[in-house]
Amino acid sequence: MKLTTGMAFAGLTFMLSGCATVINGTSQPVGFQSDPSGAEIELVTGLKCTTPCEYSMKRGDDSRVTFTKPGYEPVTIYIQSRTGGSVAGNILAGGIIGGVVDASNGASNHLYPDPVSVRMVPTGSTDKPVLLDKNGQVISTVEEYNAKVADDVLEGLEGQGHFPRGSTQASAAAGN
Repeated sequence: MKLTTGMAFAGLTFMLSGCATVINGTSQPVGFQSDPSGAEIELVTGLKCTTPCEYSMKRGDDSRVTFTKPGYEPVTIYIQSRTGGSVAGNILAGGIIGGVVDASNGASNHLYPDPVSVRMVPTGSTDKPVLLDKNGQVISTVEEYNAKVADDVLEGLEGQGHFPRGSTQASAAAGN
C-alpha cells in the first residue's frame, strides 16, 4: 500500500511540475567565444567575463551581449529564448498543468545561439563580424542574425524590465 501511494505521489508530482522543468531545469549554460579570444563580454544584466567563458542563464529570458576588444569593432548579439520541441510531448506526458508550468518558467525553451561565438573584425575594416556555430562555421553576419530576431528579443528585454516599454533605448539597441 505504501509503495503504491508513494508511486502515485511521485507520478502526480512529476505531472504537476512540468516535464521540461524536471529534465532541463530553468537555466542553461551558455558559452561565449570570440575570434580572436580574449574579448570582454558584457550581458544586458551587467555580468562580464573574458572569452572563452560561460554563464548559466535563464532559459525563458532573452538577452543581449556585447563583445569588445582593443583594436576590434564592438559587436552586439541578441540571444533569443526559443520554444523547444518538448512542448507538445510535455502536454501529452505531463498534462496541461505541466505544459503551463514549463511555459511560465521557461523550462521548455532554449537559448540561441549557444555557444554565442563571433568572429570580430579589426577597427576600420569594411568586413562584417560573423556569427559562428559550435564548429567555427559561419552561420550569418551578426547584422543579418540580429535583424531576424530583433523585434522578438527587444520585446522580451522590455518585458524583463531592461528597457522601458516603447523606449528609444530599445530602438537604439537594435541599431535603428
